[in-house]
Amino acid sequence: MFEIAAFGFMCSLVRNRFRDNSLRYAGRDYSLPGKYFVTICTGQMVKWFGEMISGEMHLSGIGHIASQMWYEIADHFPFIILDAFVVMPNHIHGIIVINRFIGTPIVGALHATSLLSHDTTHLSVKTMSSISPQSGSLPVVLRSYKSEVTKRAYKFDTNFSWQPGYYDTIICTTGQLSRIRKYILDNAQNWDLMV
Repeated sequence: MFEIAAFGFMCSLVRNRFRDNSLRYAGRDYSLPGKYFVTICTGQMVKWFGEMISGEMHLSGIGHIASQMWYEIADHFPFIILDAFVVMPNHIHGIIVINRFIGTPIVGALHATSLLSHDTTHLSVKTMSSISPQSGSLPVVLRSYKSEVTKRAYKFDTNFSWQPGYYDTIICTTGQLSRIRKYILDNAQNWDLMV
C-alpha cells in the first residue's frame, strides 16, 4: 500500500508540474554504478500506451514501441542492465542498473552552439561539462529512450508527448530492490486502486 501511495504522490508532482524543483538527488553523479527505479509518464497523463482490461494491460501501437525501445536500451548502452519493467496506460516503470567500473572512460561530446549566435568567450570546457548531463548517465539514457519512442510514436499520432523529466529512486538495499520488483510486476493488478 505504501508503494501505491508513493506512486500517487509522484504522479501528482508530475501532473501539477512542480518541475522548477528537480526530482534528482542534489550532488548525485547519475553516471555512477547503481540501481535506479524510474517512472516516466506521458504528457497530461494521456493513456497513449493502451488500456487495462480485467487487470491485464493491452498495449496500443505506441505501447508496443515503448516496450520494444525499453528492451533495446542495453543494445545502445552496453553498461546498462535492465531489470523489472512494465508499460501501463500512461506511464512506464523500470529498473535500470548502471554496471561499469568506476574510472572507465565514456566517450561523449559537449552540446554545440553556434558561434555566431552566442558569445561563448566566457564558457570553458569545464563550465560546459558541469552543466551538461554526463555521457552514459541515467539522464542521457532516459533522454535517448524518450526521444526514440517519440520519433516512432509520431508515425501513429503526432500529438504523442511525455511529461518533462522523469521520477527516479536510487535502490540501496536488496530488500528495497525486491519490493520495487514486486510493485512493478503487480502494477497492472493494482491499476484500479491507482486511478
